Amino acid sequence: MSIEIKNLKKSFGEKEVLKGINFHFERGKINMIIGASGSGKSVMLKSVVGLIKPDEGQILFDGQDFHSADKKTVKEIRKNIGMLFQGSALFDSLTVEENVAFPIKMFTRKKNQEVKDRVNFCLERVNLTGSNNLYPSEISGGMQKRVGIARAIAMNPQYLFVDEPNSGLDPLTASVIDKLIQELTDEFNMTTVVVSHDMNSVMNIGDKIMFLYHGFKEWEGTNKEILYSGCDPLEKFIFVSDLIKR
Repeated sequence: MSIEIKNLKKSFGEKEVLKGINFHFERGKINMIIGASGSGKSVMLKSVVGLIKPDEGQILFDGQDFHSADKKTVKEIRKNIGMLFQGSALFDSLTVEENVAFPIKMFTRKKNQEVKDRVNFCLERVNLTGSNNLYPSEISGGMQKRVGIARAIAMNPQYLFVDEPNSGLDPLTASVIDKLIQELTDEFNMTTVVVSHDMNSVMNIGDKIMFLYHGFKEWEGTNKEILYSGCDPLEKFIFVSDLIKR
């Protein structure tokens, strides 16, 4: 299963945010969307997962147009999408276990023990065994990210979308999150899409990269090609990112 976008356009009033973007997100790979603030990254991500409807273009999940499909098809696609929001977006009033169980209870009719078994599997997979009864306020930011990932994979999705996974994390914790995303992508053969400002992440786990610049796809390639892109705006973005880290 793969995702393809064709001639994607989106405006808000007079401001044109996405300007006819074409891209193929590869199955079993980590596809990264990078660019400066205001380049259109978040709007693209929200369009692909169905939170925003584009003005023009197509978003194809395994050849099916997400935004023109019938309700049954849209529901099936949604069931196969896992999402880790920026800031984790956990429910403060729910325990770790209840947070991870939330999508399972919403989309399936599994019995309580089946739900608990799946939750425990997901928590074990993100190295959080035994944290079931803790609340988000009782765990670190890095642990919250891992709970968010556990919730995102709870439905065994074919597509994983991750928005700024390393935002607010120290470099060591960010590296742990990157490694976990890479392992899960390989293990479950998911189409993973990551929006990031973090060039360390790009270089370490980015299989395929799209660079957005003022609403255009200015460059695409691999993390091995990015340092020799010949794309002036991309080279400036990398240079500024490196200065910020210093």
